[in-house]
Amino acid sequence: MDGYQDGRLRARWRRATRLLVAAAAATIGSVALVAALTAGTAAASVAPAVSAVTTGGAHTCAIRADGGLWCWGGNYSGQLGDGTTTNRSTPAQVGTAGWAAVDAGASHTCAVRTDGTLWCWGANSRGQLGDGTTTRRPAPTQVGTATTWSRVSAGYEHTCAVRTDGTLWCWGFNRTAQLGVGVSPYVATTPLQVGTATNWASVTTGFAHTCGVRTDGTLWCWGYSSDGQLGLGTLGSQTTPAQVGTAATWTGVTAGYAHTCGVRSGTLWCWGENGYGQLGVSGNYQTAPVQVDTATTWSRVGGSGDTSCALRTDGSLWCWGKNSAGQVGDGTTSHRNAPTRVGTATDWTGGPAAAEHSCAIRADGGLWCWGDNSGGQLGDGTTAQRSTPAQMTLLG
Repeated sequence: MDGYQDGRLRARWRRATRLLVAAAAATIGSVALVAALTAGTAAASVAPAVSAVTTGGAHTCAIRADGGLWCWGGNYSGQLGDGTTTNRSTPAQVGTAGWAAVDAGASHTCAVRTDGTLWCWGANSRGQLGDGTTTRRPAPTQVGTATTWSRVSAGYEHTCAVRTDGTLWCWGFNRTAQLGVGVSPYVATTPLQVGTATNWASVTTGFAHTCGVRTDGTLWCWGYSSDGQLGLGTLGSQTTPAQVGTAATWTGVTAGYAHTCGVRSGTLWCWGENGYGQLGVSGNYQTAPVQVDTATTWSRVGGSGDTSCALRTDGSLWCWGKNSAGQVGDGTTSHRNAPTRVGTATDWTGGPAAAEHSCAIRADGGLWCWGDNSGGQLGDGTTAQRSTPAQMTLLG
C-alpha cells in the first residue's frame, strides 16, 4: 500500500485468501445443524446463547453458553474441525461440549477446553498446530499434555497461547521473528516459551507480528514492522518482545494484517498500515500509537485483516477500515477511515471479531454476522454477502 509494504508477504496473503475463498465457494457441504437467519428480530425458536465468536480467513467458530463449539465456512484445510474438508454454509459441531475459548486463523483454528487442554486443527504446513508435525489435521489434535492453557490466538501461520501461570508460548512460522524467541528456529512445530516473564495476560497474532498485554498493563510487540505495526516508532523487525511506549494502562490489543489497535483507560489507539483507513484516522501509516477520536468509553477491540471493530461501554458497536465486502456493517462497501457505528443497537457485549467478514454478540447471547460470505462463513446457508448485521440462530 505504500513504499515500505513488503510485496512478497502481501502477495502470499492475498493468494492464500483467494485459494480459501475459491475452495469454499466451489462446494458447500451438507447441513449439520439447522441455522435460521433473521434480519432484525429474534428467531422464533430460542437457542442456547453464544458466549464467544471468532472469524478466520473464510470461516467462523462460536462457543455456546453450554460449552458446545460450532464452526462453519471454508474448510479447505480442515479448519472447521469436523473431521472433513467439506465446506459448510451452516454450523457443524466440533467434538463434544466443554470448550472455553477459541480463535480462528487464516486456515487453522485452536481452542482451549474447560479442563485446560489446548487443541488445534486445520492447515499445518508451518507447524502452526503445535503437534510436532507439519501434517494437516481435519479434527482437533491436542497440543502437548499441559492442562494449564487459558488463552490462545491463531494467526496466519503461527499461534501463541498463555498458560495459567502467566507464561507465554508460541509456535509455527518464524520467518519474521513473530514467535518472539529470536530468528531461530525458522519453523517451530511445538510450543516455545517466549522469554521468562510470568505475567502475560493476553496475546494476539497478526500476519507476521505478535503483541501481548501483561498483568501490569504494559503492552509488548514483536515480529515484522513493515508499516509500523509494532508501535515502536520504527520500521523493521523486532526479534523478542519490546515494550510499546511507557503506558501501563493497556487492557486489550488486537493484531490485524499489518496494523494493530489497543484500548487503554477507555481510549482507543491504532498504529501500522493505513491503506484502507484501518487505523481509524486519515493519513499514512503510523509507527507509533495514535489516538482514534476523543471518546474515553471504549471497552474492547477486535479485528484482523484490514478491518477492526470495537465496543463502547454504552453497548454501541463501531467498525472501520476495509469494507469491500461490507464487513464494516454500515450498509455500504466504502472503506472507512474513522469508526462508523453499526446500526443503533446499544446491547452489544461480545466479540467483536472482524476480518473479511465480521461477527458480534448481543446481551441476549444472539450472534450477528455480516460481510463476505463467498465461503459460507456467515452461516446462513447461502454464499451471498451482506453489508449489515443479520442474526444467525444456532439450533440443535
